[in-house]
Amino acid sequence: MGNALPLTQRWNWALRSDAETIAHAASNGENPVKITQSAVSRYDRIQRVSVPAAVEVAPSILAADFACLGDAIRAVERGGVSLLHVDVMDGHFVPNISIGVPVVASLRKATRLRLDVHLMIENPEQYIEAFASAGADMISVHQEATPHLDRALAMIRENGCKPGAVINPATPVMMLSEVLGKVDHVLVMSVNPGFGGQAFIPEATEKIRELREIRDRHQYNYRIEVDGGIGPENVAAVARAGAQILVAGTSVFHTADPAAAVREMAQLANQALAQKVRKVV
Repeated sequence: MGNALPLTQRWNWALRSDAETIAHAASNGENPVKITQSAVSRYDRIQRVSVPAAVEVAPSILAADFACLGDAIRAVERGGVSLLHVDVMDGHFVPNISIGVPVVASLRKATRLRLDVHLMIENPEQYIEAFASAGADMISVHQEATPHLDRALAMIRENGCKPGAVINPATPVMMLSEVLGKVDHVLVMSVNPGFGGQAFIPEATEKIRELREIRDRHQYNYRIEVDGGIGPENVAAVARAGAQILVAGTSVFHTADPAAAVREMAQLANQALAQKVRKVV
């Protein structure tokens, strides 16, 4: 039952208990310094436990029926999501063409959900202002798509959006080392971008874990996002590795009940996190 309490409540309980123990020791003539050191050590151990924010599922509209896009959005809204993932493809950087600025502007009018716009395009700097003006809340650009990633990320923030950097399956995390302190989120592609419905590439899990360790070591603030082949069968594993935003397309919109699908995945992911925290504490 103790581990079911919120962590801050457990901290307060631990500190109160330790304070009472120290006072009792002092009244009995014991050395309170040793007990204080023990209490501080115990508190530090609890404090070091990394408790991530709740994992959220970001439905990818690439997998939705574009003839009924409004209905698809309302369905996932009923599932409790707060974020929509919007894949923008140009047919050059990736071998597919999807949507552009006018669709993002239409989405902004159709929903109050945050729009996570993922630019899979060449020369993304040319379009950042337009997508921001259209209503994007988050904009992600690929490390592989521009030689000026730092500049692109700065442009995103200057235009009032949260900047994110993306890496493809063949790109190591170290390629982002110079910008990790400047991003709000990092997106790990767990498929080769361009098409939905692909199988999850297992090596992405280790990248997620590496990004979490780097963030903890340097006290960065970015969230970790994963996109590609995400479904009920792997959400627990990627959440335990450190992913906080799970982009899911086919496993949401190609089901009979998209609302139930997002609820199930969010529940599986957050249950996995709760189990991990209980084991550590």
